[in-house]
Amino acid sequence: MPTRTGRHFLQIPGPTNVPDQVLRAMAAPTIDHRGPEFAAMTARLLDVVKPVFGTSGPVVIYPASGTGAWEAALVNTLSPGDRVLCFETGHFATLWQEMAAALGLHVTLVPGDWRRGADPEELARRLAADTAHRVKAVCVVHNETSTGVTSRIADLRRALDAAGHPALLLVDTISSLGSIDYRHDEWGVDVTVAGSQKGLMLPPGLSFNAVSDKALAASKTSRLKKSFWDWAPVLEANRRGFFPYTPATNLLYGLAEALDMLAAEGLSQVYARHARHAAATRAAVRGWGLEVLCADEREHSGSLTAVLMPDGHDADKVRKIILERFDMSLGAGLGRLGGRVFRIGHLGHFNDLTLAGTLAGVQMGLDLAGFPVDPTGLGAALEVLRTG
Repeated sequence: MPTRTGRHFLQIPGPTNVPDQVLRAMAAPTIDHRGPEFAAMTARLLDVVKPVFGTSGPVVIYPASGTGAWEAALVNTLSPGDRVLCFETGHFATLWQEMAAALGLHVTLVPGDWRRGADPEELARRLAADTAHRVKAVCVVHNETSTGVTSRIADLRRALDAAGHPALLLVDTISSLGSIDYRHDEWGVDVTVAGSQKGLMLPPGLSFNAVSDKALAASKTSRLKKSFWDWAPVLEANRRGFFPYTPATNLLYGLAEALDMLAAEGLSQVYARHARHAAATRAAVRGWGLEVLCADEREHSGSLTAVLMPDGHDADKVRKIILERFDMSLGAGLGRLGGRVFRIGHLGHFNDLTLAGTLAGVQMGLDLAGFPVDPTGLGAALEVLRTG
């Protein structure tokens, strides 16, 4: 690789760019995780993290990736052979249902085209047919990182309520928390799954479960095997400001700083900023003569935009040229979308000029890759930024 100047543009949809003040917070000396200073920090963290989830209930923090939080959500609420209903909205939704099956759950996968979110009407139909209430949980990815499609969780909750069905609602917010409006309590979510490396502006390494009273009750009778992922010892230790294992102390320092940054900006402003950058990105994509993968206007993601390349054009070639010429990383197409899409991340610590630079790099890369790009695409995005 040639010598690079300037900074690398990390425009994948996570891990995202870590703000300097978060990096500085993480560089502080590690303290005794059994001492009073740590206990005071934990008590504050467990309180200030709640608004990001939209909950007043407990949030369990693990030193793990988001995949660990998936497993924790399942093993704490379900028993071997329980039926779960999963929606195939993209690559990560597929991985979640594969985990559920590997844990000994009976999984029904509602097929999807990866261009739309979970369908509330289809959920209503399936729940209406389940008069014996065999389905114990519904698993949904709020924002599918592989597709840039955001499922309408409030509408799915209304479908559950209208059916009078007691199934738990488990929701993955790994690429939406801290970027897209989310309301754990208001939407009646039972377990919210999250990770640190996207909207929370941290490196990978922390995962989260926000837990409802109903989920806590289910955890008392769940029979899937668990040890590290068991909520009970974590919640018990948290009451004293500690964890039942060695925590990721310096990541917790960073979390405290990131939460303060989100609070200072204001969550409503954070969500509006992400929505505005997403709208500008879509304006560019359409101006270039390309197609946004998400097919439903109600479900566009504020975190990322997946761009569908037409037949005869390789999305991975575009990404390769952009990386080599402009030192910018874009997200690859995953699973069935390999080579067909590239993904532009516009979440986390991000501003107008960062987006303008990102889109300029994409436009130049498309041209160099031989796509007949309309150069007015960048101008369309800049107009959204100028007037938005």
